[in-house]
Amino acid sequence: MKAPLIKKIVCLSLLLCLLQDAWAQNETKHNLAFDKLANKWDEAMPLGNGMLGALVWQKGEKLRLSLDRADLWDERKALDMSKLNFKWVKEQVLKKDYRPVQKIGDEPYDNVPYPTKLPAAAVEFNISTLGKVVSNVLSIKDALNTVKFENGTVFNCYIHATKQEGYFSFENLKSATILPQLIVHNYNTSVDGNNDNSHAGQGLGKLGYAKGTVKQTANSIAYHQPTADGHYFEVLIKWQRFPGNKIVGSWTISNNKPAIMANLSTQVKEPTGWDTHLAWWKNYWKQSSVSLPDTLLEKQYYLELYKLGCVSRKGAPAITLQAIWTADNGSLPPWKGDFHNDLNTQLSYWPAYTGNRLAEAATFTDWLWKIRDKNLAYTKQYFGVEGLNVPGVVTLNGDPMGGWIQYSLSPTVSAWASQHFYWQWKYSMDKAFLKTRAYPYIHDAATYLENITYLENGVRKLPLSSSPEYNDNSINAWFLNWSNFDLGLSKFLFKAAAEVSQANGQTAESQHWLSVLKQLPDFEVNETGFTIAPGQNLNSSHRHFSQYMAIYPLALLDVNREEDKLRIGNSLKRIEEKGTRGWCGYSFSWMASLYARAYEADKAVKQLQIFASNFCSPNSFHLNGDQKGGQYSGFTYRPFTLEGNFAFAQGVNELLLQSREGYIEVFPAVPRDWKNASFENLRAEGAFLVSAQKQNGVPARVSVRAEQGGLLTIKLPFKTHVVKNIEAKRVKFGQDGLARVSLNKGERVTFENGYE
Repeated sequence: MKAPLIKKIVCLSLLLCLLQDAWAQNETKHNLAFDKLANKWDEAMPLGNGMLGALVWQKGEKLRLSLDRADLWDERKALDMSKLNFKWVKEQVLKKDYRPVQKIGDEPYDNVPYPTKLPAAAVEFNISTLGKVVSNVLSIKDALNTVKFENGTVFNCYIHATKQEGYFSFENLKSATILPQLIVHNYNTSVDGNNDNSHAGQGLGKLGYAKGTVKQTANSIAYHQPTADGHYFEVLIKWQRFPGNKIVGSWTISNNKPAIMANLSTQVKEPTGWDTHLAWWKNYWKQSSVSLPDTLLEKQYYLELYKLGCVSRKGAPAITLQAIWTADNGSLPPWKGDFHNDLNTQLSYWPAYTGNRLAEAATFTDWLWKIRDKNLAYTKQYFGVEGLNVPGVVTLNGDPMGGWIQYSLSPTVSAWASQHFYWQWKYSMDKAFLKTRAYPYIHDAATYLENITYLENGVRKLPLSSSPEYNDNSINAWFLNWSNFDLGLSKFLFKAAAEVSQANGQTAESQHWLSVLKQLPDFEVNETGFTIAPGQNLNSSHRHFSQYMAIYPLALLDVNREEDKLRIGNSLKRIEEKGTRGWCGYSFSWMASLYARAYEADKAVKQLQIFASNFCSPNSFHLNGDQKGGQYSGFTYRPFTLEGNFAFAQGVNELLLQSREGYIEVFPAVPRDWKNASFENLRAEGAFLVSAQKQNGVPARVSVRAEQGGLLTIKLPFKTHVVKNIEAKRVKFGQDGLARVSLNKGERVTFENGYE
């Protein structure tokens, strides 16, 4: 581990040693491994560090690296918010004249190419003389892609975990010299992009940028691309020949500043480059692990955690639809690659909490906090009240983008965003985060929601309500009574506001939020379970489970309560009756967690299996549509978005460990035929790190460490047990069957099955 950076990346023997030195939680069986390069960008090998991204694939006879940077955006405004306000929208709905709203609020999103996420460029290498590819492996433990060719040439590449640089090398070159060629996108021509069934937008040339400049020397290429309003980005590539028929190169992308890298000759002497990269990933992987008897699910799970490590990093933007892997097909990315806060951003962070990746989860709350001032101004302008709401579709800098304003300008987005501030506090019990982030954010969101609602006969009402994405963009997507989506979020928000206020010493304020919570009506339910809204049942298969938010992720219902059990059971039955033809890939991922919360283990696992086998590219990317000809869904297109991937990982977590209302449950939804399963250091609310094993069909052991200290309330997967690490008399059991024990900071308690 003390050899220089470049020597490590180009030395085959050392790389093989590193690959063999696999950490237990991600063995080589979890790697992506093929005998060819992908011939589509959305099947490529993905690399990233939160800010920079690359996709490694083959286009024609060229090995191609699609280069991306998370904060490359065209922020020009297409939506004129001065012509929109919530009160006017309601007036148009009541007048049954919705066309003016669609013209102002929706059409700019479809008709104007900006604002949008931007791809950067690509690097290509002519590999026609190297023979066929015999091995193409992405080692997820160290984020290294290695390609071996028939003639013995080896290509390696990775993006440094903490430096804004990517690296590539060719070794064992026989005779031909392989040099990088920069490929720039058509930002200033009228060439149409290639809509490869990926829901791509207009061609990039529609953005109308000035032509970029490319300067090339014998060992470098520098590309300067003007964008809009005086902004620009730069791509810099450097390479150098080394003894032993090796070529080593590096690249970077800068945003609104010159691209600078040290010379490779200096980097060769740099002792910490590869080591620091490797150390970051080693630390990332040791946070938690799972072991499942279903090899399909276990591999997909680790590939999801790998992608999370690639796209989420301190100081980088939050996860957009495609994050650092913007489509490389000459077109605007699907849905402009933006921040969709009516589902996509939220689902993308689900596994980071139970999966014990709070640093990665913090990129979402960091970004939400960064755009808070802009969101406060938006709330006052559009909704006409004080407090905080967040646009449902938003740019990097926090500006609303419009498009289907029932959801893109929804009145309850900040309630869903607030859940992530709440979770970040509950899973960490970080008092500083509570005081400086969770409390003020949730307070402002609750203040807004109280201000925008009103009392009628003692019951609090919302002026207009909707349920993503029911009735799509028609006037019928609006309801004059609460949708269960908006109502569930509002119940959660006022409940959370009361809790964070009390924890922050604001007792009177806590009582106020509880009084507001009591003014909300009950959920609208009937024999079909949760309805969309009063008088509107779920009458067809639908991709977004918005009306079931109270089951998951809000967890306001608990199947262990009889009333809740009936509501949940009827809801799941209704979903099954309507089938999956209207579902996207993320629907199956989300459904797994809904089933897990109802203890329907086999059904939960089935949803995960369908997702992994039918809705993912060979590289594990979620492609939304059913890639096996519509076996389970009527959607057969292939737009790549990440939320389905990360919701899948949380679906696995929910099988193994659940944080319910005031207690933890271990192995709540593990199928009976899973004879052996285990996990290490999954995280529960209360900042408890939990490990457990199921052996030979029997739960054998549960161990809990208190990171911060506090009262552990836990539902064990066995009836009799032996207590270890602490005195057994400290553990108390209530009539509810839950074990309770107060633990000090850093203290551990272990329960072993008594095999009754």
